[in-house]
Amino acid sequence: MKLVKNICLLGASIALLTGCNSDLMDLTPYDSIASGNMWTTENLADMGVTGIYNVLRSENVAGDLHKFDSYGVSADYRDGNYSLLRGNATTGDGQFSGYWKINYEGISRCNDAITNLSKAPLSESKLARLTAESKFMRAFFYYRLNMMYKGVPLYLEPAELDELVKGRNTEAEVWNQVITDLTDAINTADLPGKYAAGDAGYGRVTKGAAYALRGKVYMWTGEWAKAEADLRKVGDLGYGLFQGEYKQLFKEANEQCEEMIFSLQCIGESGYGNNFSFRYGTRSSFGSCWNTYLASTDFVETYECADGKPFNWDDFIPGYNTMDQAKRSVYFLRDGMTDAEKAKMAEDGADLSKYLADGNEARIRTAYESRDPRLMATIITPYAEYLGANGATAYTYTLRWPYRGFDTADPFDLKTDTNNRYYYLFRKFVAEGASEIPNREYSPIDIPIIRYADVVLSLAECLNEQGKTDEAIEWVNKVRARAGVALLNSNQYTQVSGQDNMRERIRNERRWEFAGEGVNFFDEMRWKTWHETKFKSGAGLKQIWGSMQASYTWGGDYLYNWAIPKSEIQMNTNLTQNNGWID
Repeated sequence: MKLVKNICLLGASIALLTGCNSDLMDLTPYDSIASGNMWTTENLADMGVTGIYNVLRSENVAGDLHKFDSYGVSADYRDGNYSLLRGNATTGDGQFSGYWKINYEGISRCNDAITNLSKAPLSESKLARLTAESKFMRAFFYYRLNMMYKGVPLYLEPAELDELVKGRNTEAEVWNQVITDLTDAINTADLPGKYAAGDAGYGRVTKGAAYALRGKVYMWTGEWAKAEADLRKVGDLGYGLFQGEYKQLFKEANEQCEEMIFSLQCIGESGYGNNFSFRYGTRSSFGSCWNTYLASTDFVETYECADGKPFNWDDFIPGYNTMDQAKRSVYFLRDGMTDAEKAKMAEDGADLSKYLADGNEARIRTAYESRDPRLMATIITPYAEYLGANGATAYTYTLRWPYRGFDTADPFDLKTDTNNRYYYLFRKFVAEGASEIPNREYSPIDIPIIRYADVVLSLAECLNEQGKTDEAIEWVNKVRARAGVALLNSNQYTQVSGQDNMRERIRNERRWEFAGEGVNFFDEMRWKTWHETKFKSGAGLKQIWGSMQASYTWGGDYLYNWAIPKSEIQMNTNLTQNNGWID
């Protein structure tokens, strides 16, 4: 039985017994059972710590990581109206307050546990383990806050509303506290290094997770040697890369494989499932999903060919790059178009003189089939097949344009919520067939928060930043070998020319490896590359051939430090705002 099953049952008990208050400023999270009484039995102590893990399911933590991909390079929000991307975000933006609130909710629950666990009749071993788990989780929540706000108030004990008057600690002070908590967890003898698949404790915090997170913190502080040492420890504890097909890594059968270090435990029950399929999937996915988030057109074009050669449209369709965007839509049109379809596409600007009635689809498929296999494992590309469903019946659909509107009959076009536009769609995490998940809104597939590929590529970055580029190449090649792409330094296209070139290769490798997982945006923020990647000239939500649907506008470098929420400053006048933001 998955740990999450126990978590769900305990979480339900908490809700029934305590009526948990979602208000951030209630730093005693259990209303009906006062904090002082919450820790009087072993069962209640278990509930208290379970309440910490439940925060992970929330929006802005791990439950909706796909939203952060749409801020970053790999995805777009289909409606194109996120204020952060349109250049009109204000201190009152709900993104800032929501992110602040839920992470402090987690911190408040951690503080309650760390302070009060000793009151419960627990064995020394269990007390030590639960305290270590709580310290890891507190570190995790402060880690997420500090990445974005660069200095927040440190509260390390339970506090009442009128005690929440601290000013901001510095970014360095917060990192030091995060490191202290993680070090305490690592030094706890009773905290396991790793749980085996199927273990009753699987899904709980481990030393492996603590080393991985501390290593990531050291990367934020630029302490590359310390980060390297921690990241190496993770492999020593028994974690490794999943050696099966990349696509299978994100299936339920492999959710407890050796690669998963820390993940949000999910089951196919409402409130406890993964909703990535719902947000990434389409009307042809199980239960009719929404494709709220789309794979970025600009991002798709960054994927290399399988031999490591940079992708260039002109290599497949000479003259493509200089064509008008509307004209080149012709290359994406289906075979055997009707006269009415041709007339409509001509009206929209397609250059039909270049249309091949019997081979248009085959011509465009070649531009994707020779690429890094992670591309088609992650994203549904033009004229690629997808095993979807209509009701209880599975059908194989194809992403064609223009869409003809048959759900259960030939030609089985893949149906979306955006049928009047042609977009790349996510395949990763999306349910296949009619029985892979029980409901469109809750998949049983665990959501990875830290996996070993992240450790491997982070270690490569640490090595390269210390001038150990040759060793960094070896680590990146572990990921490339699993992906099925040419190894670095194996041919003319993959020759590494030095530290700077390797730095960019590592960054691209991370973008391709973690697309759709809520990782890439935070990388761009750490590297300070968000401006040049997400907001490069001509950036925006685009159809596959490049026609702009919504443009992005860079507000300024102050965006690298998120706004302290206006509502928090109004409640606590000791809080100061980050530079560039006006309340």
